[in-house]
Amino acid sequence: MTHKAIGELDYQQQLNAKRDSMRQQYRKVGVTDFEVFPSAPVHYRMRAEFRLWHEGDDLYYIMFNPETREKVRMDQFLPGSELINRLMQAVRDYVIDKPLLRRKLFQVDFLTTTTQQAIVSVLYHRPLDDEWQAAAAGLHQHLQSYADVVHLIGRARKQKVVFGEESVTERVTVNGRDYQSIQTENSFTQPNAGINQQMIEWVSRHAGNAQHDLLELYCGNGNFTLPLAQQFRQVLATEISKSSVHAAREGARLNEIDNVTVVRMSAEDFSQAMQGKLASKRAADAQLERFNCQTVLVDPPRAGLDQLALELVAQYSRIIYISCNPETLIENIEALGEQFEVTAAAIFDQFPYTDHIEAGVIIEKKS
Repeated sequence: MTHKAIGELDYQQQLNAKRDSMRQQYRKVGVTDFEVFPSAPVHYRMRAEFRLWHEGDDLYYIMFNPETREKVRMDQFLPGSELINRLMQAVRDYVIDKPLLRRKLFQVDFLTTTTQQAIVSVLYHRPLDDEWQAAAAGLHQHLQSYADVVHLIGRARKQKVVFGEESVTERVTVNGRDYQSIQTENSFTQPNAGINQQMIEWVSRHAGNAQHDLLELYCGNGNFTLPLAQQFRQVLATEISKSSVHAAREGARLNEIDNVTVVRMSAEDFSQAMQGKLASKRAADAQLERFNCQTVLVDPPRAGLDQLALELVAQYSRIIYISCNPETLIENIEALGEQFEVTAAAIFDQFPYTDHIEAGVIIEKKS
């Protein structure tokens, strides 16, 4: 989204259009209204990726128009955090007259946090030799004045060079308590920090304080897991990504949370293991018999829940479902059948000025 496009659009108007569209779509599954959580209109994205365009002596960032594939010059990026915008300028200005750093540099990625930490990843179509590494150390040092913590990662084919660390620490406040979470380069993190905080608070409010355990599928880096651990006796969480599992476990340690068990398994394999259809050492090591899960939280990819996962979640009395795809969410609600009903629904505007809609629903088994 360009500066010009943001300036031409009325944010409240586009948000109302999303709400009206969702009302129309979800009427078929008994949802007539949504609690709506608006985003900040600018500087809401905490991560961004840019291609670099070399044009004579000039060097600038571009994005591609998704409809026309036309390249759009990006001297600033208003959706991006203020820290992303500062670092964009700093990297470009430092690299532009340094051939060792500029040659074959084709992409720069930024991951930032509200705690003023950042990872800058520079991607090359050439090996990163000793000369490059010496020059990159200078860039890393230069960037330290732009944030509290800046890590630099160089990437080329089958090569990764790290200056600093591969992760940063984010913070959210839920029910008056601060939680730290680990965000790792090239791993999924929620892109809109303000909306993410509102999502966690909404889930926390509807989760209540339970005397039973929580099952969470697709837990990622523990984004929901860690704050919700205070509201359940225990949390059993699953995630397939190795780096995300490490981040979730490290987050539990940082926050001194001792009632969370994270199992590295796909939701599909875990569903089979829970139903006795798959023997798994990881599931066995978690001692599944220790848990009395009655609530399940899912935050699946765009494809939604597959048949095995649907069969698993249908065994629970309450399903908290965060979705990035309204179509597959409707399909999953319909597949659960008439024994379930949606008792609360929300829209989280993760990506203003786009058609993307993030939704949350509470689905409960009828008495």
